[in-house]
Amino acid sequence: MTPTPTGSVSVDVRRPTPMPAPSPQSDASDAAELSEMRRQLFSEIGKRIVGQENVIDHLLISLFARGHCLFVGVPGLAKTLLIQTLAEVLDLSFGRIQFTPDLMPSDITGSDVLEEDRTTGRRVFRFIKGPVFANVILADEINRTPPKTQAALLQAMQERRVSAGGTTYDLPEPFLVFATQNPIEQEGTYSLPEAQLDRFMFQVDVGYPSLEEEVLIAGQLSGIRRLPLAKLLSPQRIMQLQDLVLRVPVADHVLRYAVALCRGTRPSNDTDGKKDNPSPDFINRYVSWGAGPRASQNLVLAAKARAVLHGRYAAAIEDVKELAAPVLVHRIVPNFHAQADGVSARSLVSQLLDTIPSS
Repeated sequence: MTPTPTGSVSVDVRRPTPMPAPSPQSDASDAAELSEMRRQLFSEIGKRIVGQENVIDHLLISLFARGHCLFVGVPGLAKTLLIQTLAEVLDLSFGRIQFTPDLMPSDITGSDVLEEDRTTGRRVFRFIKGPVFANVILADEINRTPPKTQAALLQAMQERRVSAGGTTYDLPEPFLVFATQNPIEQEGTYSLPEAQLDRFMFQVDVGYPSLEEEVLIAGQLSGIRRLPLAKLLSPQRIMQLQDLVLRVPVADHVLRYAVALCRGTRPSNDTDGKKDNPSPDFINRYVSWGAGPRASQNLVLAAKARAVLHGRYAAAIEDVKELAAPVLVHRIVPNFHAQADGVSARSLVSQLLDTIPSS
């Protein structure tokens, strides 16, 4: 601040120099880098994880699309190790939250602690950050804690911030939640509410390894010796590549196909003005509620990320088809007719892909 001739004070406000807009040439270069980075990430992760290429591919797509991911699989399939390995390779801070029935919301977000200043004798509250303040969060067995505690993740997942004691705290960027869920043991578990399921970009089903893959896993002596991993990307570079994904173009017919798939999951008796896009008969018969507009956004964004990771700088119909199941399965609520006939949400998505024309 400098005094003026009249004795008042003027403030020299210096605005930061705006960053130049990315050029097509720089975007093409970054896209090529990201495609090559996919190969390197598979190589590094493969030092500890045998097989599971499809799961790793979805994990990387959700990472660069800024989407959270729900992994569903029986114990012992290396879900936790995979997420830990990803955080290590990308040099990201890692926080693990083991969800249990007695877990409280403050155990996730943090809490205010009363401290006394020894100099002045005054007592003040200081916020102690919880494990959610990390780049990569592993929410292990997320369905084992009551809904009140599950809801503590909602604001963090959607807004990348948490509120405590009347103060809002920003979470570090990039911020991603990878949750795991055991599909076979339901005693003492709490179903995730639809509002929270909708915050996950993907539901990824983690299956058993093949015979040859399991032979390799058994030969590793249960992972006694872990190979060192190279750190391939910094948090700042990851955010730049995430911004690149947002700029990937999508042709109008691809965009409309993605939206048609999402709208097709909604029964025609919904009050959403679906006269222009009636649902197939099997959806009307077996579905109570379908996917909302967030599913359309996630499907298009994920298609962009997949295209770049696979070496193409434009989302295509094939990207949308490949990602329709993980985006839509957890957003479809089958009704009692589906349960009686043994029809699953995954089979409904498969029928929808065969029914909705792509051209």
